[in-house]
Amino acid sequence: MRGATLAALSAILIAAGSAAFAQETSNPVKGIYLLTDYPAVTVRPGTTSTISLRLQDYATTPERFALSVDGIPDGWTATLLGGGQPVAAAMPAANSSVSLQLRLEVPATTDMSTKTLTVHADGQGTKIGLPIAVSLAKELPAKLSLEARLPSLRGTVRGSFEYQMTIKNDSGKNLLVSFTAQAPQNFETSFTEAYGSQELSSIPVEAGQSKDVKLRVRPPNTVKAGQYSVTMRAAAEDASAETKVTLDITGQPQLGISGRGGVLSGSATAGKETSIPLEVVNTGTAPADNVELSGSGPTGWKITFDPKEIDGLAPGQTKEVQALITPSDKAVAGDYVTSLRATSRGENASANFRIAVATSTVWGIAGVGVIAIALAVLVGAVARFGRR
Repeated sequence: MRGATLAALSAILIAAGSAAFAQETSNPVKGIYLLTDYPAVTVRPGTTSTISLRLQDYATTPERFALSVDGIPDGWTATLLGGGQPVAAAMPAANSSVSLQLRLEVPATTDMSTKTLTVHADGQGTKIGLPIAVSLAKELPAKLSLEARLPSLRGTVRGSFEYQMTIKNDSGKNLLVSFTAQAPQNFETSFTEAYGSQELSSIPVEAGQSKDVKLRVRPPNTVKAGQYSVTMRAAAEDASAETKVTLDITGQPQLGISGRGGVLSGSATAGKETSIPLEVVNTGTAPADNVELSGSGPTGWKITFDPKEIDGLAPGQTKEVQALITPSDKAVAGDYVTSLRATSRGENASANFRIAVATSTVWGIAGVGVIAIALAVLVGAVARFGRR
């Protein structure tokens, strides 16, 4: 019985402790805090550095806080900035924060011992002090890193390949970074802003920061399908970095059409079919499949082809077809223009042919006959009526 009582009492105490712990942990933090991500920093003599701060309010009534800095060494200048301007007070809203910066101007002749500066935020009932240890060090060598977000792209020679490149300055000083690209012969390269079109050859990058630029590569139209690499190099002072990107170029057919030997003219007779030899060529880097032939001419003309379709053209291959052109039987003698086309899955080529049309000899004989009959009638009429 006694053991059961002790067990029950223990259970009650454990439950009460758990409830108290849950209540304690459920309560949010309250108060005003002056915070920084880096309370101990290293700067170089003769430079200006900034330290990010924030005045954080956790569930309290908004209050005005006067800001100040003490412990400033002789010859140093310490300025508190808010929104890019010097400030002397801050007032964060409830459950919000105000971003601040402590800008330090360190003379070049200062001693190398560690200094401690204290930033104060003083309100009506709350006084906060944030100590910041500042060590001094000689200048570190410049250091760069270079990275491509998508280092391998695929496409055809018709378009350009664009790579987003990130240049990071991992040194302790601002750098002017220049960049170059080494590409295969006849490949065009250029650099532009990450979200603009202005071409660049260099860009300033602040210490510890990074900048994005765009590398644009345009391959020549005659390049064969395959993989090609381009090396980008970034350099500043005694630092450099480089990385490679890859172009996976897929083949692209390119059609051309002309008369045999490049002739773009022919002759035909009105109302009669005439065969004109054509040459269809693929000057691209991939096969052209199912090449369809078509044509158009003046009203009443008929244009067909033999064969009507070419099954395939390998890169650099030429095939001859016959264009069967029949001018209208009402066409008068003269020059006419016809358009002949070759098409393969979005790739097409066209050429205008000048066709010199002559009238049929049948119509010429008929015309002579009509004239002879008219003359005979006229002569007969004159002979008949002339006697009267």
